[in-house]
Order: sequence, then C-alpha cells, then structure tokens
Amino acid sequence: MVASTLSFARREPPAAAAAAIAVIGIAAIGGAYFFQYVLGLPPCPLCLEQRVAYYVAIPLAAMILLGLSVNSSRKVIALALFAIACAMLWNAGLGVYHSGVEWQWWPGPQDCSGAVPNFSAGGSILDQMNKTRVVRCDEAAWRFLGLSLAGYNVLISLALAAIALFGSVAAWKSRNQTAASHD
Repeated sequence: MVASTLSFARREPPAAAAAAIAVIGIAAIGGAYFFQYVLGLPPCPLCLEQRVAYYVAIPLAAMILLGLSVNSSRKVIALALFAIACAMLWNAGLGVYHSGVEWQWWPGPQDCSGAVPNFSAGGSILDQMNKTRVVRCDEAAWRFLGLSLAGYNVLISLALAAIALFGSVAAWKSRNQTAASHD
C-alpha cells in the first residue's frame, strides 16, 4: 500500500504535494503535542489558534490523495491545494504576529498578554486563584537558535504554502493539458 502510494506520488506532482503536506503537517502537530504533553509546556491561546490550519490542511490533503486516486476533477484538486496554501499563509501571518508579541514588538491579545486578573473583586480569593490559569502569549516557553515555536511555525507554514501552491499549479496545468488533448 505504501509503495503504491509512493509510486503514484512520483507520477503525480499534486499527489506528491498532498502527501508532503499531510506528512509534514502531522509531524508539526505531533511536535506541538510532544512539547505540550511530554515536555509539559502548555500552549497559549495563540498557539492553539495556530494549530487550526493544520487541522484543516491534514484532512484536506488526505481527501486530495483520495480524490486523485479516483480521478477527481483537476480543477477541484487545484482549488483544494490552493485552499491549503491560503490557510498556511494565514497561519504564517498568525505565527509572525505571535512571534512579535513574544519579542514585545507589539501588544498581544488581552486574554493571554494583558494585565493579571484582579483578585480583589470579592468572592473567595483562593477560589479565584485556583480557577485562574493564564498561559502567557508574550513569553516564549522554548527557543532554539533564537526562534520560538511560533517562529518555527512560520517557517513550516510557509514551506507548506509553497508546496501547496506548487501542487495547485501542477494540477491546474494538467487540467489544461487534459482539456486540450480532448479538443
């Protein structure tokens, strides 16, 4: 099964792009879960929001592979890959924003980089403190070679966007070649 998928991906650039997106996307999400559950670095709200693009791209890439295996319309394949490219470009922008918040270049959202909650507002202070858990967006939990996880997300998202655009253009060109050969 894996060998037949690999040979199919070699013949079809859109299939290779979709397979790469799925594999790299799964690795990126797996890495995020590793940092969260194994290393104990809880994600901030912006980190969680950056995962959404992967949650869209991975299943869509799998559906593209399925669509290619049953000879789906090249126009649909091209548009699906273009949608992945758009999602990943959006995600790269969100990662740049998050990185800028971490470097204190601009303010972040109030729910994760604003003021600490006011515990003097009545009620049991101990209950309020126990219920309050703020994972700050403006503090990088981990850095390697000067980049935080948000910075690495920018690089991965840009790479996936480029792969998706390559696959989309290849699918669109093959659609035009198929249409021309039928005329």
